[in-house]
Amino acid sequence: MTDVMSTQGHPPGVAGESDRTRRLRDLGLNEPTVDEAFDRFAHLAASLTRAPIAMVNFINDERQMFRGLFIPPNSADAAGDTGCSWADRGIAFDLPTREMPLSHGFCPHVVAQRSPLALDDILAYPRFAGNPVVDELGVRSYLGAPLVDDTNTVIGTVCVLDREPRPWGRERLRDIQHLAEALLSEIRLRDHLIAQQQEMFAAFDGSPFPIVLTHGPDQEIRYANPRHAELFGAAAAPGPIGRAYPQLAAAGLEQAVTEAYHSGRTTVLNDVRFQSTRPDAQRIHQIFSFTCTPQRTARTGRVSGVLVAGMDVTAQSRTEEELGTLAALLVDRLQQSGATTGRHGLGAGQAGLVLPG
Repeated sequence: MTDVMSTQGHPPGVAGESDRTRRLRDLGLNEPTVDEAFDRFAHLAASLTRAPIAMVNFINDERQMFRGLFIPPNSADAAGDTGCSWADRGIAFDLPTREMPLSHGFCPHVVAQRSPLALDDILAYPRFAGNPVVDELGVRSYLGAPLVDDTNTVIGTVCVLDREPRPWGRERLRDIQHLAEALLSEIRLRDHLIAQQQEMFAAFDGSPFPIVLTHGPDQEIRYANPRHAELFGAAAAPGPIGRAYPQLAAAGLEQAVTEAYHSGRTTVLNDVRFQSTRPDAQRIHQIFSFTCTPQRTARTGRVSGVLVAGMDVTAQSRTEEELGTLAALLVDRLQQSGATTGRHGLGAGQAGLVLPG
């Protein structure tokens, strides 16, 4: 459906990226991962329309992503009264990665046309009958409505499928449209959270401490403030914090961040020695302490990322080192003094000094 998607009325971005893809990226919806909230919407869509398969489908420039998906269990109830599962009846919706090419299915048409699409019998429509999902997945009927957010961007669809022809009718079409409108409340909530995050990032921008926010179990860098860039430079490579900053990773920061993410507890990494590479400064060794704090989603309480804040403790460490050196020197001198006194046989009393008691 590449040609179909090219009719979408959004100009490409600076890097050839559409407004839709940028919007999905901003909303955190640009990956085909499982989302319980959207799974519930998909289940509701299947219940309202009495369809066996339902999806909440977000579409970027490269693929379709089923963040919400309902497929009936392998039971006689799910397969009707035949006593066979849907898999037994030839439908093979095994989507472990929850994604599909733009060439498959009919949601790209809904997004491109910005309007609902009802196909009672796909084979009756020459334009759609040759679609790969007809032969590969046995799909014979489709009903879908566009998801148009508050920025007037079509970011995806809510849709239902059946492997039998279905006269959807006006009532079912209205149901799927109402469900798409209801789903926008979830998108608005994400927008609200984004606004809060932007305010937080604005505060971090002015922080004198280096700050990084990672996202997901792979510790992808989501944000780094200017102070972090000033101290540690630009990321060596995009992606996880370990790959972006190998010198910090070698010092144990990646392990500390991973531990915080999986344990849900704050971890502290002390005595990280880093050689400054700033062109306007000498290549001196600095010492940092990093605090890694798990970040949780408001609704589920699950850890979604880790906030990493650093503190330059070089001066403190140097003071401690200097005090330690001075103490060692004093002890050494006292020991030498005691040894000298012993060698000369001169005690305090022999020198005429009377000690109290």
